[in-house]
Amino acid sequence: MNRRTFVKSAVMAVPAVAVLGMPKAGLGQELQPIALLKPEKDGGKSLLASIRERRTVRGISPDPLPPQTLSNLLWAAFGVNRPDGMMRGKPGRTAASASNSQEIDLYVALPQGVFLYEAVPHRLVPIVAGDFRARSGRRDAATAPVNIFYVVDLAKYVVEGQPDRNIGDPEVQKSYYYVATGLIASNIYLFAASQGLAAWFHNCDKESTAKEFGLRPEQRVLFAQTVGYPAKS
Repeated sequence: MNRRTFVKSAVMAVPAVAVLGMPKAGLGQELQPIALLKPEKDGGKSLLASIRERRTVRGISPDPLPPQTLSNLLWAAFGVNRPDGMMRGKPGRTAASASNSQEIDLYVALPQGVFLYEAVPHRLVPIVAGDFRARSGRRDAATAPVNIFYVVDLAKYVVEGQPDRNIGDPEVQKSYYYVATGLIASNIYLFAASQGLAAWFHNCDKESTAKEFGLRPEQRVLFAQTVGYPAKS
């Protein structure tokens, strides 16, 4: 099966919301949750080959990613890889966080709207309808199929008998959430390299994004990462 045939068949299988046009903007308006396909946890290039080929690619095609690829991407970024027996009763994730706070939320901007990635049960929950990909702050990213916004939720830093008694210190928190963001971003870079995709980690329009996504005061927009097929030369 060639790529064109695969993409066509895959799009037919995705929930209708994923292929609709762009509705009128509004918080959660006209959007439905997207139940992501079960992630594939094998395949692609080897780890060492992916490290060798990891790079920033700013030229990204507007061609949509197949539903399976989107599912695999989000799982690799910050999905659940250890369901039981983890610290503070939370499942283990593909990227580490201080005291297993899991303080980074991934807001996924698709052409039809913005969705919050929920690792359990591995789905996208609607946040706001409309095309907000341009809030990634980079011209070429505005037409890429996927823009992921990194948002820290400071309310997730709590002392529940953990040895780190400084977790409430703002400067300590800053060091933690920047490291956590970097770990997730590295997962995405390696996944992209393993699958022949383009990835680009960059700054974004933090002020407008926070307002339009309806974030709480405890949430802060940090960075964005754009993913798609490399642009045709």
